[in-house]
Parts: sequence; C-alpha cells; structure tokens
Amino acid sequence: MIPQHDLTGLILAGGQGRRMGGVDKGLVPFAGRPLVAHVRERLAGQVAELLVNANRSLDAYAEFADRVIQDAEAGYQGPLMGIYSGLRAARTPWLLVVPCDTPALPDDLVARLVAGIGEADIAVAGDGQRLHPVVALMRTALADDLAAALARGERKIDRWYARHAWVQVDFPEGEGAFANLNTQDEKHRLEQALAEESIKR
Repeated sequence: MIPQHDLTGLILAGGQGRRMGGVDKGLVPFAGRPLVAHVRERLAGQVAELLVNANRSLDAYAEFADRVIQDAEAGYQGPLMGIYSGLRAARTPWLLVVPCDTPALPDDLVARLVAGIGEADIAVAGDGQRLHPVVALMRTALADDLAAALARGERKIDRWYARHAWVQVDFPEGEGAFANLNTQDEKHRLEQALAEESIKR
C-alpha cells in the first residue's frame, strides 16, 4: 500500500476549454461551485500535497491547491504535458492525476487506485467498458521517460502508458462517475442528473 505521505494529487486545468467557448473550464460554475472545487473534494485529505496544473487564472486556482504549477513548456500542448509538469513538480514517489472537469468522480477514487496498482508503474481508472486515461496513479520516477517521449513529439497518453507496466482498475459506478464536461450542454445534463439523484436519496 502507498501511504498518504508518498502521494501527490494533481488536477489538470491547463487546457484551453475550446469546446466550451474558450473559458477556463475548471472555474466554470457547476451546482453552485467551480468544477475544480468538486474535483478537489475527491482528493483533499488523502494526499500529501495537492497541485493544480493551470496556464491562466493562477490566483483563482491557488484557492484550491497547495501549489499551482504551469506547463513545463508553453503552447497548450495537451494533458500529457500537464502530467509531465506534475511528475516533475511532485515531491513524493507517486502522483495521482485527475482532470478538472469530472465533478462526479468516486469518493474512494484514491483508495481504490492505490489498492489496485500492485507492482505496476501506472494504474488507470476504467468503468468496466472503457479506460479513462486522464484518471491515473503513477510513479513520479517516470518523469524522465515522459520528457524523452514529449521531446520525440508524443502527445497520446495511451501510447505512453503502453511503454510501461500498467493496470486497469475498474469502478462499479460506471461511466457516469468519470463524465468529463466539454460543453455547456453536457454540464447542464450532469447537473440535472445529480440533482435528481440527490432528491431520490
């Protein structure tokens, strides 16, 4: 098992939010609070340090993180660059990565990924049907290898994972728990679904 003091959390919020009109997606309101606030709750108190990877609105994101880190290289190069930036910034042997636009992540996400990684270098969340590669636990010792991959032009997360010993950790909550919100319509639908679910409870 990986103790909490060996684990850093990273929320990826460094994208351009193009499909949502270019807004800073992590700060978009969802059920009355910024998306990043919902994601933070899934990691807070379970990691030694919580990082937010952002390339704008740094002061706003500071409210939700122990440290805000920018991409190691400019130009909005995608989530793999955000992951590399987190691997490089982490002060622990392990990094747990989540995107800023997944407000329904399972409450026991950290514990389940830690329990499921075994001897592997990377544990990737799945819903029983497909992988969610931006929800993953990985060794920070992979930073140099990822730096080399990025230097060769690699930008596909799954291709980089395939170079290493990785495992899939499935969550019974299904795909809804990993719903990432790329448009305002997707955001409104999930807000409505979660509101209806809380009424049923």
